[in-house]
Amino acid sequence: MILKQRIDAFVKVGLFINRHFNLRDEAEEALHDGLDKVIELSYLYNGWFTPNFVKHAIKNIGTMLAEKDLVEFCDGKETKSPKKVAVICAGNIPMVGFHDIMCVLLSGHNALIKLSSDDNVLLPFFIKLLTHYEPDFEQALHFADGRLGAFDAVIATGSNNTAMHFHQYFGKYPHIIRKNRTSVAVLNGKESEADLKLLGEDIFLYFGLGCRNVSKLLVPENYNFNNLFEAIVDFGYVIDNKKYGNNYDYHRAIYLLEQYKFLDNNFLMIRESDELHSPVGVLYFSYYREKEEAENYLTQNKEAIQCVVGAGRIPFGYSQRPVITDFADNVNTLKFLVTL
Repeated sequence: MILKQRIDAFVKVGLFINRHFNLRDEAEEALHDGLDKVIELSYLYNGWFTPNFVKHAIKNIGTMLAEKDLVEFCDGKETKSPKKVAVICAGNIPMVGFHDIMCVLLSGHNALIKLSSDDNVLLPFFIKLLTHYEPDFEQALHFADGRLGAFDAVIATGSNNTAMHFHQYFGKYPHIIRKNRTSVAVLNGKESEADLKLLGEDIFLYFGLGCRNVSKLLVPENYNFNNLFEAIVDFGYVIDNKKYGNNYDYHRAIYLLEQYKFLDNNFLMIRESDELHSPVGVLYFSYYREKEEAENYLTQNKEAIQCVVGAGRIPFGYSQRPVITDFADNVNTLKFLVTL
C-alpha cells in the first residue's frame, strides 16, 4: 500500500468526523448511528468518559486529519522495512492511543494494538472505520488479547509504576516508554476573565486526567484567586460526575482532618504545594517572586511537564487541543518509527 493510500484513508476518517458533528451524510447514516452508540457505550464502560468529553476528543482528532497537514506530517517519514510495532495504549482520556496507532500506520509499519480496559470501545470503532475506507489496512492491524505476540518494537504509555515494568519486559526492543506527566500554567496576575475561563478548559477537560491538563499553577506573590474562581464557575458541572465528586469529597475530608490550608469553591480545591501532580478535584499552586524563579521551576521539572500554558506559551484553552505534530513526552514518534 502506497503512502497516498494511507493518507487518503485518514483524511476520509477526518471528513467523516467533521460530517458527523456538522451535516451528516445520509449515505453513511449507519456509520453515524454506530458512532452515536459507541459514544454512549464508552460512558457505560467508563464513567470518566462522559459524552461531551468523548465528543471533544473525537472532534480534535478530526481537526488533525486535514490532508495538507497529513502530507506535511509524513514528508520523508516512510519506512522501507515494515515491522510489527506493539502499541500499548493508555486509557486515562478518550482516544489517547489514536495518535500512536496513526503514526505506526502512516510510517508503513504494522500495528499490534493492546487496548486499555478503560478505552476498549472507541478505538476499535475508528480502526474499523479506517479499514472501511481502506481495506488494505486490515493486513496491517492486529489486536492483542491477553499476552502480546511477536513484535519488533514497542510504544507503551502508562504510569510511573507501569513504566518500570515496561522497561523490564520491553527494554531489549526498540521502544518509546512514557511515564506520568502533567501540565503547568504560569500566571502573571494580569489575565483577563476570558483568559481565566479558557484556563478552566485546560484544568477541567476530561476531569483533569490527561497529561496535557493543568494540575499546577505558578502565580506571583499575593496572587488573588477570587478572579479565577469567578471565571471558572461554569465548570461546576464536574461535581455532578460521581467519580469526580467522590474524589473531591475524599480529598476535602483528608485536608480538613489534617488541617491543611486550602481554597474551595465546592467543586475545586486550590492548595499550595511544591508537587506537580494534584489529585482529581484539587489544583496545586506555588508562588514566585521573579520570572526567573518560575523559569527555574519549569526547568527543574521539565521531565515531568508535558505542556506549559500562559502568555507567550501555549494559549489558554489549548492544552487539550493538540495538533498533529504535538508528540507525547516531546518524543517524535514518527521519527522513531522511521529509524527502526
